[in-house]
Amino acid sequence: MTIREAMNKATIKLKMQKIDSPKLKSRLLMQFMLGKTRQYIMVYDEKKLTHQQEEKYFKNVEKLIKGIPLQHITHQQEFMKMNFYVNKDVLIPRPDTEVLVEEVIKIAQKINAKKILDLCTGSGAIAIALAKYIKDSQITAVDISDKALEVAERNAKRNEVENQIVFLASDLFKELPKEKYDIIVSNPPYIKREVIKSLDEEVQKEPLMALDGGWDGLDFYRKIIYQADEFLKYKGYLCLEIGYDQKLDVMELIEQEEKYRETYGKKDLYGNDRVIVTKLGD
Repeated sequence: MTIREAMNKATIKLKMQKIDSPKLKSRLLMQFMLGKTRQYIMVYDEKKLTHQQEEKYFKNVEKLIKGIPLQHITHQQEFMKMNFYVNKDVLIPRPDTEVLVEEVIKIAQKINAKKILDLCTGSGAIAIALAKYIKDSQITAVDISDKALEVAERNAKRNEVENQIVFLASDLFKELPKEKYDIIVSNPPYIKREVIKSLDEEVQKEPLMALDGGWDGLDFYRKIIYQADEFLKYKGYLCLEIGYDQKLDVMELIEQEEKYRETYGKKDLYGNDRVIVTKLGD
């Protein structure tokens, strides 16, 4: 079987099982299996696969059909023009989160922020992107999961920013030394517990602790908003990713605390509410 024949067969299999983007995924699986670029696959699509290659390729196609995310098979995800290693221990970085990172970069440039705290770091995508794009920044990245922190440290080395980031195991602020930061950023678990069961099979294969935001999806926001002022410099910023339907709820939590000012939201590329920013002040 040639590369093209194998990809065509895989595309049909995936389409029949109603897998999203079947043609793209069949090609990405082929690139991963052969360790080649997109250009190579296009130029040499008449090249014959060995029996072992064919077997390996279709085993991975079956994994996709069983709902295993493509990124858990290839262990790769692009985020902010960087390459990240991902596995079943971390949430796969989403393009939506780039909106949060871009807003933090903008704020950091405006106030000359260098000291940033990233809560619920997971794969380290946010912390690493900020370290890469904010000159001389020093990031503290926190997660409750030791396995997630191992992935994050690996990604920091891969993207050559390990000297700018301190990784700490902590349940939010609990184990943190009492320091003050210019910016606190977080993409916490925010899906309602009951909703998790109805999510796509691929999403359900991701770590539950990275998804579960409690019965109303707001558990982590309550804790972060309540405690952030102890770790924020005066006039420092708190920047949060939110679910598309959580803007009013999160803004209400911020207002209740009466210590934040100039709160605003940002939408993602699809026009959904995605980010809330607020400032500690009088």
